[in-house]
Amino acid sequence: MTQNKIIRVDKTNPDLDIIIQAAGILKTGGLVIFPASCLYGVAANALCADAVEKVFQLKQRPRNNPILVLIKNRDQLNGLVTRIPGKARVLMDRFWPGGVTLVFDAAGNVTPQLTAGRHKLGIRLPGHPVARALVNSVDFPVTGTSANLSGCPGCTQIDMLCPEIVEKADLILDAGPVQGGAGSTVVDVSVTPPKILRQGATPAADIYDCLKE
Repeated sequence: MTQNKIIRVDKTNPDLDIIIQAAGILKTGGLVIFPASCLYGVAANALCADAVEKVFQLKQRPRNNPILVLIKNRDQLNGLVTRIPGKARVLMDRFWPGGVTLVFDAAGNVTPQLTAGRHKLGIRLPGHPVARALVNSVDFPVTGTSANLSGCPGCTQIDMLCPEIVEKADLILDAGPVQGGAGSTVVDVSVTPPKILRQGATPAADIYDCLKE
């Protein structure tokens, strides 16, 4: 691995100077590998089409597979989605920050690459302290897709990263092993009733119990 692009970061209290360095890379269209609660992810400026394109190339990801984004607060939903249904607010109150991605109808200004032309956008408020610090350091949403080649398993520590990922990333934040698992549970809140698209860190039963309340 190229050691000069790998920086060790405290998993609970990341150093501000390191986060500022990562933010600078994101602001200039670069790619940062970062730890999330379950897997390592790839962060890029989700509003920059060129940066999003780099993520697709990095992951060798099919163009018909959308990419979710991470936000720092609910205010960032404005401009990203057309509406916030009541059931979405219920789920956000219960599970954000954490392992639930909500799929909304995307606003017209969202780059079509993110939605794979489906006009729907997955959004999550991350729970991992390093991920939170990273999204809080910039004024735009960032991509939150896992740091693996398309079709390959996700990575729970940086020594599992594919050489192609390491080569193309501009910075890798190493917070040690993360818990693993299937990533976030994805819930489509653009439909009534909301529909679970992917079972992940948050059990489906917890989602449905919350929606019944």
